[in-house]
Amino acid sequence: MKDIYIIPIFVPHLGCPHKCVFCNQDEITGLKSKVNEEYVERTIEDYLKTIPKNAHIEVSFYGGSFTGIPLETQKKFLSIVQKYLILGSIDAIRLSTRPDYIDEVILDNLKRYGVSIIELGVQSMDNEVLLKSHRGHSAVDVFRASELIKEYGFTLGLQIMIGLPGDNRQKLLETADKIISLRPAFVRIYPTLVLKGTYLEKMYKNGMYMPISLEDAVEISKELYIKFKKNHIDVIRIGLQTTDDININKDVVAGPFHPAFGELVKSSIYKDIVKHLFQNNDIKECTVFIYINPRSVSALVGNKKRNKIYLESEFGVKINIVQLEDVEEDSVLLEYNGHVFKKSIEDYLNESTI
Repeated sequence: MKDIYIIPIFVPHLGCPHKCVFCNQDEITGLKSKVNEEYVERTIEDYLKTIPKNAHIEVSFYGGSFTGIPLETQKKFLSIVQKYLILGSIDAIRLSTRPDYIDEVILDNLKRYGVSIIELGVQSMDNEVLLKSHRGHSAVDVFRASELIKEYGFTLGLQIMIGLPGDNRQKLLETADKIISLRPAFVRIYPTLVLKGTYLEKMYKNGMYMPISLEDAVEISKELYIKFKKNHIDVIRIGLQTTDDININKDVVAGPFHPAFGELVKSSIYKDIVKHLFQNNDIKECTVFIYINPRSVSALVGNKKRNKIYLESEFGVKINIVQLEDVEEDSVLLEYNGHVFKKSIEDYLNESTI
């Protein structure tokens, strides 16, 4: 399989008249300058110089609401990218937009210029949460736009957020079920952060909003991940991309920020796997060896060795971790007293009752 490289074209706030409570697109994208045709072409050229030959390359329009940009501007941007698609320099064009900025005219135009992947910023399928977050669209808009996108043959991706105003675990699980019913090809999961310059910052400082804790954000993200994966929907990202501004002591005022948020979720899964192995096989008060692929060691051990410390304390065991390339990635091989047990993340997902 070819390595996938994304050439990002950030279009913060272009085409978006709404001001969601959590949104400061200039900070989220790390881009404050205006986007024009020269910027689009220069970005593609600069990235192509650094990407290995024979890679799968996609140009992606992120931020803002691409299909809310005036149609003529969309055409100008897309025509530039389409040249690289026709030449074979890139393999796909993708974009992100809002559910209420999708209709037949828009999709006809995107098809004309070779766009193949559309991501919708859904955030929630609960109308109360959408209203309190000042999203400006309803759950019905998501259903309508998603079905239309699939009818046109585009690959559909959906983005959701956890910890929005008025949200809770039950609503998030119901949102996940509704998204699963739409059968997207993939999803992204983002925790809600309080950023400088947003209405959410005012709400937070006035005591009108309390962000979800990091621990709770990891646990609910894990539940959502399990639900999506069990339904054969790929989860391509968990957590916001860290930038110079999206960081502690920068523009993150509060909220469940961690530079490796997705790794924390995977680490929680590994803790569950080993814990279940210990419980199901009555492993306690002994020395155990855990064989793990080197690429999975950090997730197994946990942030600041928390998984290892917890498991050793909870079960009274001494854990010796052995890195072994022969062990499949996303799998754990556990040995004690001559007994060997193996479990993979796939096994964990299949056994989950979520």
